[in-house]
This record gives sequence, structure tokens and C-alpha cells, in this order.
Amino acid sequence: MYYYRHGEVIFASLLPDLPLEPAKRPSAGTPSLFLIDRDPIRSRSSFCVSDPRQLTAETEDVTWLDPSRMGVPVPSLPKRLQHTIDARLLRAVNIRHPRWADFTKASAMHLPSRLRVNLLAVGDVGSTLLTALKLLGGDCIESIGICDLNQKTVARWVTEMEQVSWPWDYDALPAVEPVAAGDLFRCDVFLFAATRGVPPVGGGVRDVRMAQFGANRPLVEDYARQARQAGFRGLFIVLSDPVDPLCKAAYLASNQGPDGQWDGQGLRAEQIQGFGLGVMNARAAYFAKQDPRFRSFLLDGRSYGPHGQGLVIANSLSHYDDGLSRELTELVATANLRIRELGFKPYVAPAISSGAMQLLLTLRRSWHCSSVALGGIWFGVRNRLTAAGLEIETASLPTPLFERLRETQTLLREII
Repeated sequence: MYYYRHGEVIFASLLPDLPLEPAKRPSAGTPSLFLIDRDPIRSRSSFCVSDPRQLTAETEDVTWLDPSRMGVPVPSLPKRLQHTIDARLLRAVNIRHPRWADFTKASAMHLPSRLRVNLLAVGDVGSTLLTALKLLGGDCIESIGICDLNQKTVARWVTEMEQVSWPWDYDALPAVEPVAAGDLFRCDVFLFAATRGVPPVGGGVRDVRMAQFGANRPLVEDYARQARQAGFRGLFIVLSDPVDPLCKAAYLASNQGPDGQWDGQGLRAEQIQGFGLGVMNARAAYFAKQDPRFRSFLLDGRSYGPHGQGLVIANSLSHYDDGLSRELTELVATANLRIRELGFKPYVAPAISSGAMQLLLTLRRSWHCSSVALGGIWFGVRNRLTAAGLEIETASLPTPLFERLRETQTLLREII
């Protein structure tokens, strides 16, 4: 084990000869920061360490969901350091990232107890999301700013929401205010719900989400560049379809320098999350309640991957059945088409289950479903924010399930 000093901060590392001042092993306690060295484009700049093998793996990919498949031995660490990992207090910092030193001064994702949330676009999804956050978010959201191209829409929803309150407890719910386009990134959380076109009901498009990628990609890229210019340090949340590739598009655009090359001066990978998996998890639970064959999902089922093609539903981690899981996955993946067959756009459940509920769980530092950076793609997993950064759930995964996750990884890498 090696120890280094940068300013007043002591780091631990398994890497010798780093270009930093050597330090002695602390006589008491243990460093909460651990230096690693990875490709900064395809790796997170910092994260919460949950398994020692995450400190020595050369790359990040779906094997991180089951560390026994990472192909590296468990490193021998001092007991005090292992205890820090067990307590989820060790934060890995990628020294190859151009701004690595900035991530050592405070928590990798420091957010106040009650936050300012800004929402872009108050259409079907945005207005439903806004309503849910207004009603459910009083414990962790101070205020919600809304922005839309249609100023009458903004005026309507500000007025409507400010007329929602509990009698005699008039400040219990978050305030809703208009926000100018130039002030969108003066917040702790930015919610991107804008879209340039949703295929019409009855239009015959099977994968409605991917059909929107070409239209929505330039839009999210534009706001990602604005986030870079504003020096935004909060959460950048994507709700528009297709969530997962739009997250990657935002990351790449935000970090594109004047010469067109990646320079690491924009959004960090761990700042960006995609909220699309929550409704898929909720739909799996819905079908599990309808059919006793899927009942095990309600105990230890899981959802992985994108909000669309490549989705993986596992009926159970402890009693995985590949046939049942694939059947349940198909039901979930096509559930939105059933609403369209009724003549409606399926936006209510996604706005609430994927949007409002997952955001509130995120802000409360609870486990939730969202797409996060994993080896150069955004992959839907169970995760949470901790004092040390973003933690991705790890588990012992059955081989058939893991192979499905690997297939999804390949699919996502081919999109962008």
C-alpha cells in the first residue's frame, strides 16, 4: 500500500511512483480517498467502492454487477481500509481525469438537504412529473423552477401548482416558480424532459423510444454544452427517450473542447443519470401481481438495462428462471403498446415511476432504479448516492442472467 499527499489531503493507492508527494501511513484512522488510474473517457471520475476488486480492475463494464466475474484477484488490503469499504466510506478517484484534484475537496456528489430543482419542458411528462414532485417532495425539495418554450404553459403551471397546498400548513410543499432559459443551471438538479417529437398514437412504430433518438439527441447535446459553460456541478437527469443513449450523448457533448476532442472539462459521468428504468421495474411488479408464476419478482426480482430494446427483467436473483424472466421482460417491454392500443400516450406511469419516484429516492440517498455510467455506456441498475459517491448494487448473478446483461452491453455500445 502506498500513501500520497496533495495539499492537506492524504490518499491511499496500490499504484507506486505516482507524481505526488509521498506520505507516511496515518497513525490513526485511514484515508477515505483512494487513487486509481483508468481511461478517463470510459470511466467515472470517482465512485463509492463496494468491493476491493474495483480498485484493481483496468476497465468498467457489466462484470462490476457481479465482482466475481471481474477477472481480477481480491487485493490484499489493510484491515482498516477494508472496514472503510464495508462502511461504504471509501471513494475512488481517477487520477487520470484532468480535474481529479477537484473531486477530493468535497463529496463527489455533494447536495444540500433541501434542493433547487429546475425542469425543462412542461408537456405531458413534465407536467405529470411536476405534479408528483410538488405533492411528494416537500422533505427534500425547496423549490422547483420550470421552463418551457410556451410561456403561457409556464404561467399556467406556476399558477396551478402554487394553488396546491395543505390547509394551514402553506409552506409544506415546494414552491414552483418560472425560470429563465439562461438560469436553468442555477440549481442542484436539472431535469431534461424536452422532446422534439413523439410518434403519434397508431403510427405503427414498435420501438417508439429509439425513433426519437435522432430528434432528441441535438437537443440534449445543446443543454449539455450549456451545463459545461455554466460550470454545473449538480445532477443532470435525462427523462426523454431514449434515455440511455441520450445520457451518453450529453456526456460526450459536454466534454467536447474547442478542437472537437474530449477534454474532461464538462459534466462528469457520475453527474448524469437516466430515469427510464423505474417504470419498467414497476411494470414487472404489476405483472407479478397478476400472474403467480412471476410472484418471485416481488421478493428479489431485478430490472437492468435500457428503457426499451435490451431491457432485462430477472424474475429472481436467488431462484432465477431464464424462460420466465424472458417472458416477463417481453410483457414489460411491450406494456406501453397496450396503452397506445387504447388510444392514449403512455406517459403517466413513466413520469411518476421513472421520474418523480426515482428522483426522490435519489435525493434521499436510497436505492433506486436509473441508468448510470458503466464503462462508456449508461446502463440501468439499482444504485444509490452515498457520502463517498455513487454506489452500484453488486450481487451473485446466475450465468444465463449475466449473459443477457452482456448482450445488452453490446447493444448499447453499438448505438453511440
